Amino acid sequence: MTNVAGPESVPTAEPELVLAAEFPAAGRDRWQELVAGVLRKSGRLPEDFDGAPESKLVTRTYDGIEIQPLYTREDTVGELGFPGLPPFVRGAKPEGVIGTGWDVRVRHAGVDAKAVNAAVLADLEGGASSVWLRLGDGALPVTALADALNEVYVDLAPVVLDAGAEYEAAAQALLDVFAERAIPASEAVGTLGADPIGVTARTGEAQPVAPAAELAARVAAKYPKLRTLVADGLPFHEAGGSDAQELGATIAVGVAYLRALTEAGLGVDAAAAQLEFRLAATADQFLTIAKLRAARRLWDRVLEVSGAEPAARGMHQHAVTSPAMLTQRDPWVNMLRTTVACFGAGVGGADAVTVLPFDSAIGRPDAFSSRIARNTNAVLLEESRLGGVIDPAGGSWYVEKLTDDLANAAWAEFTAIEAAGGAEAELASGALAGRLAATWEKRAQRLATRRDPITGVSEFPNLAEKPVQREPLAVSDLDSGLPSHRYAEGFEKLRDASDAHLAAHRERPKVFLATLGPVAAHTTRAGFAANLFAAGGIDVVNPGATDDLPGAFAKSGATIACICGTDGAYEEQAADVAASLGAESVLLAGKGRYDGVSGNIFAGCDALEILTGIHAQLGVTA
Repeated sequence: MTNVAGPESVPTAEPELVLAAEFPAAGRDRWQELVAGVLRKSGRLPEDFDGAPESKLVTRTYDGIEIQPLYTREDTVGELGFPGLPPFVRGAKPEGVIGTGWDVRVRHAGVDAKAVNAAVLADLEGGASSVWLRLGDGALPVTALADALNEVYVDLAPVVLDAGAEYEAAAQALLDVFAERAIPASEAVGTLGADPIGVTARTGEAQPVAPAAELAARVAAKYPKLRTLVADGLPFHEAGGSDAQELGATIAVGVAYLRALTEAGLGVDAAAAQLEFRLAATADQFLTIAKLRAARRLWDRVLEVSGAEPAARGMHQHAVTSPAMLTQRDPWVNMLRTTVACFGAGVGGADAVTVLPFDSAIGRPDAFSSRIARNTNAVLLEESRLGGVIDPAGGSWYVEKLTDDLANAAWAEFTAIEAAGGAEAELASGALAGRLAATWEKRAQRLATRRDPITGVSEFPNLAEKPVQREPLAVSDLDSGLPSHRYAEGFEKLRDASDAHLAAHRERPKVFLATLGPVAAHTTRAGFAANLFAAGGIDVVNPGATDDLPGAFAKSGATIACICGTDGAYEEQAADVAASLGAESVLLAGKGRYDGVSGNIFAGCDALEILTGIHAQLGVTA
């Protein structure tokens, strides 16, 4: 007999769990009220302000793109397409890098073939999947390429060449390696790295494009898996350019190569297959993600109007962590910068990623820094599973809007270059260099005022750190092209001068802190001042709470003082203290103006100018 449960034994359904159900529904109006309240408390929003309070939180990129504090469905930019399909915003391949990960590409610029070979083998054994070799001027001789690739399975680990003006000889050297190892032409992989416009940009010496296109036509006929040309955006990035300027110029270079390739006899699809694009990945992860996604959209449009088939319009991207953002001082922080940049490159859909070792700005990387660079990729791919999601940024209202805004800004830059005759004409006339220089001037000002802070250099410097020593890299004599900047260079020049002063005088240049009142009253501004002065390699003498500032100043041996205290203490004592010290000059931590005070330091001041002036006053030279 079957037992039938009665109604009292039937389990009752649990109530549905609704998270945050006890709170009122969120809305934009309520959010604006909360924003306004916080801004008013901080003094950033006047009581009579009747506009949108969040407008006070908007920031702008160097391209003038407004970054909003909040993005919603209203910011949707339209159809995004699908991964692997035009406009390729969501990725050049439908499967992304699932199962394979991105190509972990390591860069080598050594001059000794044996040492380069050992480093290459170590990288490949440690997880790298392709090799980027610098050849020619200041690097490995082209004739030593075969020795540098000894025991390297070049049919499995693609080799990417970077030989500057010697690209034809380097290409032939690699083709000879394929032939000597009996690698079928149909299986040879790699990139020959011809980039004559890039050489022009870096050196100022005009290089013809036609020979590179003719080389590509010969290679394409026999080696279907080889790429010949690289459109390199790094020269424009390192010259201080914005993201849109880098993109616009790089796309313009790609178009110049596309024209030359078709003139050399290749069809549009075959010509597109000969190109690789190299772009900088920075510590601004969202701009990096947007840049790579926007680049694919731009190139798809170029190839669409050129008549290419949809399947041929995907851009092959090589992302390199920005050389401009790397520092020589406190270089360990570079590990964090390159990790964020690598993350942005991976999320943005780069096909290949090069993480520059943290000591690259100092000299030749050692085995430890190379291993850390490789393992940065490994952690993000294997442990964080970053490659296990197709277009992980897709659907983010912020990322999609930023991608769209950046694509439009870059397209405007690209069309301006084309209207002026193309990338070669813009480099020859100096017009492109002028626009890049104008952006660098804006960037340099923000760096100088620390609105763009550099951790370990302009912010939180450590004067006690021991400089990292590395074998210096060879420097090319050809330097009349676009300049190559590092963001930290201004502050690091002062630090170098401070080190030289320390070596010569057994002490660093110093400033006395005239601290007013008890420690609790002056410590905030004294700490701010010490941090700012340290950015220029300047020590501070802090007497703490004392009733005898003139005596403490005399004992310090300093000739410059900086008054630190509260605004109330300044009103009562600043002028008298300035007069009593007998200092050559007196600064004040804050914006107040008082008799005897010759200058001020405060958040947003031109720290680089102030520090340079102190160096000059103290006779500190590099």
